[in-house]
Amino acid sequence: MKVVILFFVNLLVKLRILTPIRVARLKYFYKLHRWPDFEHPKNLNEKINWMKFYGDTSQWPLLADKYRVRDYVKDCGFEDCLIPLKGKWDTVEEIDWEKLPQQFVMKCNNGSGDVLVCAEKKTIDKEKTLKHFRKTLQSPYGVLTGEEHYKYIKPCVIAEELLDGSTQPNESQSLVDYKIWAFDGKPEFVVCYSNRHNQYYCEIGVYDCDWNAHPEFLRYSSHYIPEQKLMPKPASLDTMLRIASILSKEHPQMRVDLYDVNGHVYVGELTLTSSGGYMNHFTQAFLDKLGQFTVLPID
Repeated sequence: MKVVILFFVNLLVKLRILTPIRVARLKYFYKLHRWPDFEHPKNLNEKINWMKFYGDTSQWPLLADKYRVRDYVKDCGFEDCLIPLKGKWDTVEEIDWEKLPQQFVMKCNNGSGDVLVCAEKKTIDKEKTLKHFRKTLQSPYGVLTGEEHYKYIKPCVIAEELLDGSTQPNESQSLVDYKIWAFDGKPEFVVCYSNRHNQYYCEIGVYDCDWNAHPEFLRYSSHYIPEQKLMPKPASLDTMLRIASILSKEHPQMRVDLYDVNGHVYVGELTLTSSGGYMNHFTQAFLDKLGQFTVLPID
């Protein structure tokens, strides 16, 4: 049923019967089972959508571009927090496999969920990989979510160093992803993603900036499951909060994704439209709270 719905929505968008904001309203209703009020937003999802259609999004194509955002991070004084870049190609035919290290992470600069984690280059299926990224480069990301800023991003494929997650806390089998929610330079909460299993599920936990756990803010599913153990407070927490504060300054809300590898903090990505503005893994009370932190010109 979901595939059928997405097919018809895409068709109606191409025929210009559905405008981006109408797509967003339908997507919101489909994901959250309630009709949104984008004109008088209260919760974080509604406020993200207000910004998408009525706010200043001139900087969004830069910040959402996983390649060009490196310049922004560098300009903010955090060049040493950039994950080492191993390659950048405008087409899959340009990918030089010989120059890539034995381990790397490959992804498109303008998508979500298309990450290839390569732990051993000789085991990679190159034809399958090329087919995947060729399709991803040709797909106009953001059409089905009303995220218009993605159409201003020139697609490319990038490869970054595979960070060492062997010493992660909480016995996580994957690199712990510290997603810090910050509001005009003020961090408020850290959402931790650990023990990822491909793109299917991961453990999730919410902590305030004093590292008190708040499982009551989460809605679990087959994709997001509870942490088996509470995440230890990272020794670099103050550093991560400082980085998130500076990177998010002058933005009503921003999710700053960070990694900690043996005490060194790396910037993963910056997100202004988390889950497109249709987050359903937080409780309504938490979305309302985050909405109160998000101050818009109409507030």
